Amino acid sequence: MVKLNGKVIRSALLGLCGILVTHTHAIADVTARVDRLSVDLNESFVLELIVDSNIDMEPGLTVLDDNFYRGQLSQLSNTSIINGQIRRSRTWTIALMAKATGKQEIPAVAVGNEKSQPITITINEPANAPPGEADVFITSEVDQTEAYVQSQILYRFKVYRAVATRQEGRRDPGITGAEVLIERAGDERSYQAVLNDREYNVIERALAIYPQSSGEISISPARFEARVLRDGRITGRKVFESQAHTVSVLPIPAPPTDFPDAAWLPARDVHLSEEWSREPNEVAAGEPVTRKVTISALGQIETQIPALEPPVVEGMNVYADKPDLTRLYEAEGIRGVRRDQYAMIGIRGGAAEIPQLEVPWWDIETREWRVASLPARTIEIDAPEVEAVIPPPVDRGYAALENSGSADQAEVAHAADGFWKRVSQLIAGVWLLTIVAWWWSSREQKREPREPEPPPIYKQQAKFIKAARKAATANDKAGVRAALLEWGRLQWPDAAPRSVGDLSQRVASPLAEELRSLSASSYSNGDSSWDGNTFAKALRSISVLIEDSEVTADSPLPPLMPPGL
Repeated sequence: MVKLNGKVIRSALLGLCGILVTHTHAIADVTARVDRLSVDLNESFVLELIVDSNIDMEPGLTVLDDNFYRGQLSQLSNTSIINGQIRRSRTWTIALMAKATGKQEIPAVAVGNEKSQPITITINEPANAPPGEADVFITSEVDQTEAYVQSQILYRFKVYRAVATRQEGRRDPGITGAEVLIERAGDERSYQAVLNDREYNVIERALAIYPQSSGEISISPARFEARVLRDGRITGRKVFESQAHTVSVLPIPAPPTDFPDAAWLPARDVHLSEEWSREPNEVAAGEPVTRKVTISALGQIETQIPALEPPVVEGMNVYADKPDLTRLYEAEGIRGVRRDQYAMIGIRGGAAEIPQLEVPWWDIETREWRVASLPARTIEIDAPEVEAVIPPPVDRGYAALENSGSADQAEVAHAADGFWKRVSQLIAGVWLLTIVAWWWSSREQKREPREPEPPPIYKQQAKFIKAARKAATANDKAGVRAALLEWGRLQWPDAAPRSVGDLSQRVASPLAEELRSLSASSYSNGDSSWDGNTFAKALRSISVLIEDSEVTADSPLPPLMPPGL
């Protein structure tokens, strides 16, 4: 009977696990994304399918075969631990190439019971053709040949290789003419392309160019250098160049009549949005609520987006925080994003009107002014349920008199009131004396200028020893003698040595011998054996002899035989 129950329990548990696994498959989110939203007909692009759980089911990719050629499929499983929670995901990567031009939709791909969202991409006509049957060539293009000051010029160059290359080197183009600002418009991309039935490996790099003044800019060819591997042999270093380009830069047009002080913001599109930390209509007086206003501009860097003025709202205090500046990379270039954050606190109950927000900008495609806006909003601020009531001051003496009707109690109250009045006056007096004492102590005292203190004795002695060594190296006997006597004067201030011979009796060897040799050579008539270099080496270590009288004075022990015995 027990075994049967155990089997039943195990079967139930296995069934429950199966239900849980099936449920996990059902709730797993599927995310689809591509590396580019605009490609040529003969170019490949990458589709990624990401599932937020590690499941064993494969995606249904046959739905892609109607409009795309499929390449090799690869997959990657990832496990991460965040705050003690284990998260698993799985990613499939596949290279696709479109079969026709125009707007093409990547249909929803199913993984288990879930599907991804469809993605629409643009397939362009092939813009580049190889010069003949070239193994390697490079092309470049600009998205516009006429731009405005501070507007984006998107420059792309591509390196096509049908053969292997070695020792590669790429160089961005040089730009002359009007002053420009250059930014990378995303990461470098690698993909496949088929031109004239020949397959090429393509490397693409995009630059965003922002002219800072009107005039004309000239873009020199981009260069690719490499050694080509062909038929098992490697050639010498070859240089491949793209086309050159010229772009006219137009001046900034006049601001619109409705916004005479409009900041100059050229872009392809501009969006305004707002976020609240909580529902703004559930705000009570005195409670803060945070409003985030985001403005994004395609074709513009984030630092060029004008600052938004904090709104003036009657009935609310508004405090602006530091803006957050970021950027995104899209097919049309850089999208700058600026987020302004405001803390808003209602100061009383009632309706508060947040005014409409308008940002004028210049559309570089239609060449006209447009206005991005957020509508006005009315917030109902709830008044506090219990308002703080400050009671009026009460004279305790008269209150006691009225309540008791007793003259004695009134006198006691007056006496107490006078006592606290005198205590307050005493505290005020002490506080005033403290202020005066602090002022007196903090005054700038006139101080007599003091002479700088002389350097320590050991530093002065080191200076004379250094001078003596320098003189000895130069065989300057007089300089050695003078420097060492000055050193001795500092060493024995009460009984300074008068000669080199005297000094030799106060130091240990080898300096003592060298001093005696110096003394003898100073008074000899012929050549002496004194060597300045040897003397300089002896000065590296000086040992001073301690006299017996000093030992006797400093020793705490009595003599072995007292005097007079």
